[in-house]
Amino acid sequence: MNLRYLCLTLITLVLSGCSVMEYNTRDNTVSSSLVSYLYPDEESRTQHTPELPLITLPAKVGLAFVPSDNWRTDELSEAEQLSLLRKVKQAFGQHQYVDRIEIIPSTYLKGGKGFTTLEQVARLYDVELMALVSYDQVAHTEENAASLLYWTIVGMYVIKGNDHQVQTFVDTAVFDVKSRKMLFRAPGLSKLDSRTTAVAKEGALAEQSMEGFNLAVTEMTTNLENELSRFETRVKEEKIARIETRPGFSSGSVSGLPLLIGALLLVWRRRQSA
Repeated sequence: MNLRYLCLTLITLVLSGCSVMEYNTRDNTVSSSLVSYLYPDEESRTQHTPELPLITLPAKVGLAFVPSDNWRTDELSEAEQLSLLRKVKQAFGQHQYVDRIEIIPSTYLKGGKGFTTLEQVARLYDVELMALVSYDQVAHTEENAASLLYWTIVGMYVIKGNDHQVQTFVDTAVFDVKSRKMLFRAPGLSKLDSRTTAVAKEGALAEQSMEGFNLAVTEMTTNLENELSRFETRVKEEKIARIETRPGFSSGSVSGLPLLIGALLLVWRRRQSA
């Protein structure tokens, strides 16, 4: 009887001690920087002569993730990047003023940095516009050191000992390759919270990380549509770009597209001033 009482007392003390253990916190960040990639040194940051972009419709667009400066096993993998880029392509492939969208693996951009590398890749894929996706994801974990002990003693997943918060930011910037001018950009954000057992921590974090990217990219594609509409209006009203069309492509090919209306207005104004 005394032995049984002693065992119960020891178990109670262990559990009580576990329950007051401090939480260990850990932040894991994966990111890629558009500015660092396009302007890697002081010389590349010098101001170049401004040039009005000439956009040819229907447009040939390259779509790629900006490579990360640091290679790590927990970075967004090439396969995951391509999966996310397909979502963006599907959203914009339906527009008739887009000739084609080429998904470009970030491996091709890792050969160098700056606009020189971007121009080489654009020539390789025969595209004139480049949409570059950069990202920043922070996974914050509060890890209860007692969670594993609870699982070991009880023998089943009854205590959720880890709190996870994943915040994801993605940003797409569309550049005219020849003029090196950014035409427009659009961001996407997501924030996820969850709890897991200690033993399921790594798998849960991986799933939550990818879900965060998917949600952020979904929001980004919506914002891209809105920014594209604003860009079309600016072309018409502010003349921030020149528009031309390829042979066989006319305003009748795109019903009600403000961008082409703006192009026609520019042509009319030139004729009036001639």
